Amino acid sequence: MIEIQKEQINDIPLLHVVKSGNEKKMLPLIFFVHGFTSAKEHNLHFAYLLSELGFRVVLPEAMFHGERNNSKSNEEIMFHFWDIVINTIGELEVIKDDFIRRGLAEADKIGLVGTSMGGIITLGALTQYEWIKAAVSLMGSPHYVAFARAQIEHLKKANPSLSFSEDELDEMYASLQKYDLSKQPEKLNGRPLMFWHGKKDPVVPFQPTYTFYQNIKKEYEKNPSCLKLIIDEEADHKVSREGLLETVAWFEKYLL
Repeated sequence: MIEIQKEQINDIPLLHVVKSGNEKKMLPLIFFVHGFTSAKEHNLHFAYLLSELGFRVVLPEAMFHGERNNSKSNEEIMFHFWDIVINTIGELEVIKDDFIRRGLAEADKIGLVGTSMGGIITLGALTQYEWIKAAVSLMGSPHYVAFARAQIEHLKKANPSLSFSEDELDEMYASLQKYDLSKQPEKLNGRPLMFWHGKKDPVVPFQPTYTFYQNIKKEYEKNPSCLKLIIDEEADHKVSREGLLETVAWFEKYLL
């Protein structure tokens, strides 16, 4: 049986998923971060399969999402996209520290995975935290600054009346530099990293992620099996069952 507990750590709502009998054991810990306009409950199928293997799985609720939404529309939330990303990266460490303090997580066996915005968060978090020992990006992008610039151009075209001052934009782009994995791939330090991406993705474009993967292959020359890209030729912005099963297999290989 799988236990699902609703918890709150420092005002951060989360779901805590673990196999019955393992509730009080020190276990490998995996974070699963949801996508934009999604919510923590939407990825319980990943948590179910991972907890069956013996992982402790935590699904945090991102700011302005799910029960933290505060009645904001998707349009309003979009203007806070990068605030949400950076805030979630910070909250991951708060949650991690709490689980280690309680003796529930093995400090040297912590993984991170996310879909779309969650994949972007995953790749940014790798620039900040050495405690992430293995990671999976599902439809994410490591190109924080370039992706932010593309978002702004899209918003301007969709609503020409919007105005962003150059100073505001420059400040935002500068704040994203420290999380931009494409500009500091050495931060990976050979850690196991898997990408899954649909080739027809209209939301988070496939090509920049593919280019990044090709560029970092040299970082994994000593252990090439620790880097993997799965391309779904027909998929758009939705993770396939293959992506689900490959994610589970990745953490089973590198964290158990």
